[in-house]
Amino acid sequence: MNPLRSLILAAAGNDTIRRLAATAPGTRSVVSRFVAGETLDDAIDAVRGLAADGRYATLDYLGEDTSDPAVTERIVRSYLRLLDELHGQGLAGRAEVSVKLSAISVRDDSGAVDEKLALDNMTRVCAAAEQCGTTVTIDMEDHTTTDATLRVLAELRHHWPWVGAVLQSYLRRTEADAAALAGPGSRVRLCKGAYAEPPDVAFGSAHDVDLSFVRCANTLLAGEGYPMFATHDPRLIAVLAERIRWYGRKQDSYEYQMLYGVRPDEQRRLASEGETVRVYVPFGEQWYGYLMRRLAERPANTAFFLRALASRS
Repeated sequence: MNPLRSLILAAAGNDTIRRLAATAPGTRSVVSRFVAGETLDDAIDAVRGLAADGRYATLDYLGEDTSDPAVTERIVRSYLRLLDELHGQGLAGRAEVSVKLSAISVRDDSGAVDEKLALDNMTRVCAAAEQCGTTVTIDMEDHTTTDATLRVLAELRHHWPWVGAVLQSYLRRTEADAAALAGPGSRVRLCKGAYAEPPDVAFGSAHDVDLSFVRCANTLLAGEGYPMFATHDPRLIAVLAERIRWYGRKQDSYEYQMLYGVRPDEQRRLASEGETVRVYVPFGEQWYGYLMRRLAERPANTAFFLRALASRS
């Protein structure tokens, strides 16, 4: 793993750096590049702006590794209000929600997610999404939650087969998971992954992660599901375009996904060519861990962040 990337991911869990980042005067301008804002209204405004030029959204209310059941309940209620607002604003057809299990559950002393609580709360969110006319994707987190996430996904899909999964190509197991999830109607977001992982479970080099991404993309394209390719990498986008043509996929049978604030011109270009482009829109006060992972994905962005921390204007 790139040493700078390792350092940034380590900083994601450092409370001292988190407090410094939260209070530095220049931080807000950097955060606003990658995070839509802190409020529900900010999220709705972002969806409206994306819809204006043909893009879709998946909304993530930031928060993870929750330990307090009261916080978990607050996060679930925030998602329910968000879904109601999307429906009320006529935007449910333009946006879905992304949910992390560790945000809507709690971990026990061993660090394992309470799967029953996660399933109960995901059921509430999925039922609300169904009523509002949209969908839900369960975000993937670090490798310790992968099995729990897939088990909860399987239970939810008994009633809501449209619940989306996320697979991360940096994990060695992902090609097999892609094959298992490539069935009819299965919505699967394929991304590279952004957590610090041990070498026995994850590929260490960017090249190996990219090769895994292409293998998994081939598996999903050969299946009968709905692949959602989450990448900003121009090389991978070019490869995907070729593989999509090779498999004879129509434009409405897959989509591209990109992060809010990353390569917006490319997002618009793809949308203008008739591609479905969905933008991952995070919002909320718990932005620090998310921002650190975005910087780790592209360490060159760190210069912007360091300038913000050094600013006193």
